[in-house]
Amino acid sequence: MNNLRFLTAGESHGPKLTAILEGMIAGVPVDAAEINRELARRQKSAGSGGRMKIERDAARITAGVMAGHTTGAPIAFEIANRDYAAWADRAIPPMTVPRPGHADLTASLKYGYHDLRLALERASARETAARVAVGALCKAYLAQFGIVVGGYVTAIGQITAALPDDLPYAERFALAETNDVRCPDESAAQAMREHIQEIMQARDTVGGVFEVVALSVPPGLGSHVHFDRRLSGRLMAALGSIQAIKGVEIGPAFANARLPGTQVHDEITPPPAPPLHGEGGEPPEGSGRTTNRAGGLEGGITTGEPIVLRAAMKPIATTLTPLRSVDLATGQPATTQYERSDFCAVPRAVVVGEAMVSWVLADELLRKLGGDSLAEQLPRFAALPRGRVDELPMDNAAWRFGYETNDEGRMTNDR
Repeated sequence: MNNLRFLTAGESHGPKLTAILEGMIAGVPVDAAEINRELARRQKSAGSGGRMKIERDAARITAGVMAGHTTGAPIAFEIANRDYAAWADRAIPPMTVPRPGHADLTASLKYGYHDLRLALERASARETAARVAVGALCKAYLAQFGIVVGGYVTAIGQITAALPDDLPYAERFALAETNDVRCPDESAAQAMREHIQEIMQARDTVGGVFEVVALSVPPGLGSHVHFDRRLSGRLMAALGSIQAIKGVEIGPAFANARLPGTQVHDEITPPPAPPLHGEGGEPPEGSGRTTNRAGGLEGGITTGEPIVLRAAMKPIATTLTPLRSVDLATGQPATTQYERSDFCAVPRAVVVGEAMVSWVLADELLRKLGGDSLAEQLPRFAALPRGRVDELPMDNAAWRFGYETNDEGRMTNDR
């Protein structure tokens, strides 16, 4: 069971979104303005649909934070849907033609809906506003330990950013926030913006790729002993849970798959350690790495290098150009009806990705440090091993498993 879990509730056009975050320790400072800044970042994007001109997302904290600090109790958030006013007293026409790429058909098959809009309302990416509010609080917790999570767009359609390896991650984060496609490469950003305009004129949609990076994460988070404790799996699942995400990799995983092992694995060097690749705090006084092709994770456990994650987002499934489908009310061929949506949501998805990664890392850090308050955890964090040789004492002696066996070499309780 996770130490830190959250639930969201609400529909795309319902009165509000609700989130409850359970398991956060006491004493974490909470700045409501910072949570709302994260929500505003989620609304900033070239290619956004009309909904973003309506909403002005702001989170109202209704429980679990007093005098500006978490209390250790569940934390409740509410985010009003301004668009609800246009739907509250409206007779909603039936929706019977499922849109390819959406949850319309699959959710109705699963839950037996008699109207496809019941699927649309909950499957909508509007739900991610609640995730971003939760993630903002998780970021505030991680910040107490110097851990930073940021992100940026690397590709939209066929246009790919040129990011030199020596461009620090913190600088990438800052550059990404200077434009509405959230790309650190200004030349590529302009081309992406123009491509989105072309897609809009063509009455189509476009997807892309974004990266989320966590800096200053200590080594030793996660575990190799159970499949569901591997941090690599948890992070990929968290990013893959975001609407329209169809692929996730850690580091340059797919490029690595085409190379021999000697060109993939990050060699370990003896002291004195060279500077770490990218960023992530001071290098440990012990074994180090000159590369970070593993993306900061080995065996499902953090290495102390930056955690680098990449997610592929498919084009938004709602298109102005109708697609072929079937009217489930008549069984006859039909074409889809347009529902207001984005033309490109990749820049906005970056913020959601940051939120999900922050939640997973916060949960892992809570598990590692234990305790019930920030005051308890800060000294424990300072005492965590950082990879120095003197922190890894080796017996350097032969040993045996020690399990009891019979004369035939089987376990004594083996039948």
